[in-house]
Amino acid sequence: MAQPIVDRISSVKLLRKYVGNPFLRANEWAWNRLPLSWKELPSVISYGNFLQSLVRLKTGRTQFHGTFFLRNRPELELVRSLLDQKAKGSTLKVAVLACSNGAEVYSIVWTIRSARPDLRLDIHAIDISEDIIEIARKGLYSLGENPLVHSPLLERLTEEEMVALFDKEKDQVRIKPWIAEGIHWRVGDAGDPNLADSLGPQDIVVANKFLCHMPPPDAEKCLRVLAQLVRPGGYLFVSGIDLDVRRKVAIDLGWFPVPDLIEEIHNGDPSVRADWPWKYWGLEPFDSKRPDWRMHYAAVFQVGSPKQTAEAVCVHH
Repeated sequence: MAQPIVDRISSVKLLRKYVGNPFLRANEWAWNRLPLSWKELPSVISYGNFLQSLVRLKTGRTQFHGTFFLRNRPELELVRSLLDQKAKGSTLKVAVLACSNGAEVYSIVWTIRSARPDLRLDIHAIDISEDIIEIARKGLYSLGENPLVHSPLLERLTEEEMVALFDKEKDQVRIKPWIAEGIHWRVGDAGDPNLADSLGPQDIVVANKFLCHMPPPDAEKCLRVLAQLVRPGGYLFVSGIDLDVRRKVAIDLGWFPVPDLIEEIHNGDPSVRADWPWKYWGLEPFDSKRPDWRMHYAAVFQVGSPKQTAEAVCVHH
C-alpha cells in the first residue's frame, strides 16, 4: 500500500513541497514520543518504512567522509572467519572502495594481519577525493575531530584497541607501521568500468557506506560495476545502500547471500540504525519473518557462476 502512495506524492511537486514538509515534521514529533516497545510493532515498522520513503524522495544526497574505526565489529568478525579458506602463506587480495579517511581500511588490515600473519596481503584502497586519500595514507589522526572528516573516528575503541592500533604522538595518534605497510592508496572512481582491468580480480571487495549517498539509479549502476572486481567465488561486502537497490542487483546477478551473522551485521552500526526513519541512510529494523529476509538483509555476498553459487549453498548449509 505504501509504494503507490509514495509514487503519487512524488509525482506532484506541490504536494512534496507544501504538504510533505509539515506532514513529516508532525510525524517526527509524534514518533519521537512513542514508547520504544511500540516502535518494535510490525505495523509501526511498516509505517516507519513508509515515512523513510518520503524522506528519501525529498532529501538531496551527498557524500560524507565521517566514519569510525572498528565501525561494524560483526562484519570484521566475518572477514576473520573467511580467512580459514586461505591456505597458509597464500595471497589475499582485497579492494576497499570509497575508503575515505582510512579508518575502515586499517580496521580490516588489523583484523586480517592479527588473525593470519602468514598471509601475503595485497590491498588496494580507493577514494575519489585526493585530500581524503592523503589523510588515509598518512594514518595520523587527531584525538579530537578532524575538520575534513567531521566525526570522532576513535570514539568506539577501547583503551586496549588504541594501544594495539596506534602509536601516540603528542595530541595525535599514528597507525602502527606493521598495519600500514603495503597498502596501495589511489585516487579513483568506484564506478569506473575500467577499474576491474586495472586492479584484477579480488578475493574480497568492500563497498560500504557510500552507495546510499547516490541517487538509486546511479547506485545500482555503480554496484553492477563493482561486482566485476570480485573473482568467481569471492566475496562482496556492501552495507550502506538502499536495501531494495542491493536486493535487485543481487537477484539479477545471482549472488549468494552469506548467512553467517546477517542480523548482527545489519545491526552492527548503531548510528545508522538509530537514524531510521528520519535520514535517508537510516537502516530499518531487522525482520526475520520476511520470506526474502536473507536476500533483503544480507550485507555480504558470494559472487560467482550459478555452479559456484550452488556449491556455496552446500558449504554453508
